[in-house]
Amino acid sequence: MALIVQKYGGTSMGSVERIKNVAQRVKRWHDHGHQIVVVVSAMSGETNRLIDLAKQVSAKPDPREYDQMVSTGEQVSIALLAMALKDLGVNAKSMTGGQVAIRTDSSHTKARIQHIDDSQIRSALDANMVVVVAGFQGIDDHGDINTLGRGGSDTTGVALAAALSADECQIYTDVDGVYTTDPRVTPKAKKLAKITFEEMLEMASLGSKVLQIRAVEFAGKYHVPLRVLSSFDEDVDGSFDDTFRQTVGTLITTDEGDTMEQPIISGIAFNRDEAKIVVRGVADRPGIASAIISPVSQANIEIDMILQNLSSNGSTDFSFTVNRGDYDKAMQILQEHLAEIGGKEIVGDNKVVKVSLVGVGMRSHAGVASQMFQTLAENNVNIQMISTSEIKISVVIQEQQLEKAVKALHTAFGLDRDDGESKVAGL
Repeated sequence: MALIVQKYGGTSMGSVERIKNVAQRVKRWHDHGHQIVVVVSAMSGETNRLIDLAKQVSAKPDPREYDQMVSTGEQVSIALLAMALKDLGVNAKSMTGGQVAIRTDSSHTKARIQHIDDSQIRSALDANMVVVVAGFQGIDDHGDINTLGRGGSDTTGVALAAALSADECQIYTDVDGVYTTDPRVTPKAKKLAKITFEEMLEMASLGSKVLQIRAVEFAGKYHVPLRVLSSFDEDVDGSFDDTFRQTVGTLITTDEGDTMEQPIISGIAFNRDEAKIVVRGVADRPGIASAIISPVSQANIEIDMILQNLSSNGSTDFSFTVNRGDYDKAMQILQEHLAEIGGKEIVGDNKVVKVSLVGVGMRSHAGVASQMFQTLAENNVNIQMISTSEIKISVVIQEQQLEKAVKALHTAFGLDRDDGESKVAGL
């Protein structure tokens, strides 16, 4: 018998029929004798509907009341799933974040979990109940509801798994695992049986949308075995055996395995929401980087990659990237400070993307960067910026060359599926 926390997202809970399918799946696990805690999101589209309602009433909704309202989507989901389970003969109990006693700070709309009292859940599990918990929410010391930010149900699931010392936290979604890259870009992408927390964090931060970054950080910090799998895979029968562990979904773990067998590259991530800004002809002097970056950062604009060219006749060009949504604002700020900065002109490009190789195998293999650059050159893909860390190499290229670059790199680093076709639900 295992204690397993399962999380189902909005797509999995998107209709009455899908909720009944989730109930059938949970029942199979429960029938195998496992203790099951289920964390659910609001039904697909429901949170957006509630947000739209709030904006119709108020241009700037009060944060407390906003959280009070948007948290109700999950409350509907837990009640419906508990009803469906009871109709199948499974003793189930739904609980809000407050009823569980998921304690958060008081940062409305972006709260962080501080403590979980697991006594209520353990009592229900000891009574052979399936516990259905509302994701995305907690309660602070004032008794106010706080939400964890979009995608926060993943974090709820991982936090509960940590508090309960669960054998595994399973994140059910509309894909059957973590892939070497987005299968919509190359059908040769293949599902990874295992990936490290470190690699998953890099891929999530670099554009992979499979998991919320905070959830991966939480799982890594508390050593929670985390598995991504599909809620539409009917072959999962509730057997938590070796076959399941080795073949179903993708396990995210701290174990890097045998470094001799570790692939050099585990995946290729990319981010379309990039924009590049270049401040030309600035003085090559101490403090120039701060003079350029500070006004942008003070406007709460996050800066990603930075490049400063070699000095020529005492002047240099300074380049950096921002989120595409912040491009216009950043350009305006820099134009206003151009005289103060002392640059000749500011130019930008909001049609660039970032492509990244990720893999812990880079630590023990040389030549990854040279192979990447050679592959891109052979495919006439021009590199505009480069950034590296211990387990990743990122480049900025033109958006129109994204698909060609990803396919070429995927093949060059041996990531293609043998049958040339990925199997992802809905794609």
